[in-house]
Amino acid sequence: MTQDQRDEAIAFQTLLIEEGLCTKKDAERRLEEIETSLAESDSYTLTTLECTHGARVAWRNSIRCIGRLFWKGMHVFDKRHVQTLEEVFQALEEHIQFATNGGAIRPAITLFPPEDPTTGTAPFRIVSHQLLRYAAYTNDDGSMLGDPMNLSFTHECIELGWKPPTPEQRTPFDLLPVMVQTADGRRHLHELPKELILEVTIEHPDSKAFSNLGLKWYAVPIISDMVLDIGGVRFPAAPFNGWDMETEIGARNFGDKQRYNQLEAVADIMGFDRSNERTLWRDKALVELNVAVLHSFKKAGVKLVDHHTAVEQHEQFERLEAEAGRAVTGEWSWLVPPLSGSATSVFHKEFDVTEHKPNFFYREQVDNRASSASNASSSGCPFSS
Repeated sequence: MTQDQRDEAIAFQTLLIEEGLCTKKDAERRLEEIETSLAESDSYTLTTLECTHGARVAWRNSIRCIGRLFWKGMHVFDKRHVQTLEEVFQALEEHIQFATNGGAIRPAITLFPPEDPTTGTAPFRIVSHQLLRYAAYTNDDGSMLGDPMNLSFTHECIELGWKPPTPEQRTPFDLLPVMVQTADGRRHLHELPKELILEVTIEHPDSKAFSNLGLKWYAVPIISDMVLDIGGVRFPAAPFNGWDMETEIGARNFGDKQRYNQLEAVADIMGFDRSNERTLWRDKALVELNVAVLHSFKKAGVKLVDHHTAVEQHEQFERLEAEAGRAVTGEWSWLVPPLSGSATSVFHKEFDVTEHKPNFFYREQVDNRASSASNASSSGCPFSS
């Protein structure tokens, strides 16, 4: 474990004191335990309380998340003891079932064994960006079916043995298997039971023809390829979820040109004039896509937040953080909704982009830091975070 990670362990104990999770005396005793463990094995094991609060604070510190108001309500599944792929796959299914909750979505995270601080390896790493993703296929004419974002991942799944539907049976929304990498570098697939996955068919309240687009989306977004860092202990397998904001589905997943690219189709179904850009047909289509998503999720009884309410909730989060004496950090380009951004308060604010720990990090960030550490050690410099 690097000196920076040791410092993070101390800083995390200080945070627990500040937030009333332990007394100063308890923290001093705990730090002695940690130092002893580090001296013996260059690592230490987080307690259940440390895991739970650390995971929740990581959500609170996530600068790209507008839904942080509910950070205290995240349920933590402690699966650090699992040893087999079968146990991992079972735990993932349990997470999905708990989080889905018949549509009354519950925020949750599952912690699998952490990485070895000396080798940087861990028994398991989830390769899938999210546990639920839709496949992408290239047709003979060069067009694409499905979610273009997942084209290379779909190819890798096929190479590893996944058998997609036959060309005649393929749809734009074929669920991909989950991919998990073991410590030996091998990657393994697991197909989730279809009855476990709740999906919402997208309809429009004012257009029956809208259903002809054949759109749908899964109920729970479970991010699964990020690294959770708590007190210098890193978890490369820690899938977590909240619930979607409607623009994430309607504006981005369906509206983006590099994704499902539905704006022209929606405009035509809704009868918008596409003869020139001054008709603002794209803007109208984008609004109607989001109207359809909100309507459909409500009809299906699946939790979803609209972007205006989400911003109001973030304002409440900011007030509560100020009352607690904590400065709010955030990444403006992620907090501003991709629809009617200037009509929301976050558009007119500036945020500090500092990333405090505990937090979630992209794998590339962690790998880059590891590379920097290697280069730094050769020149006698301490590990730099």
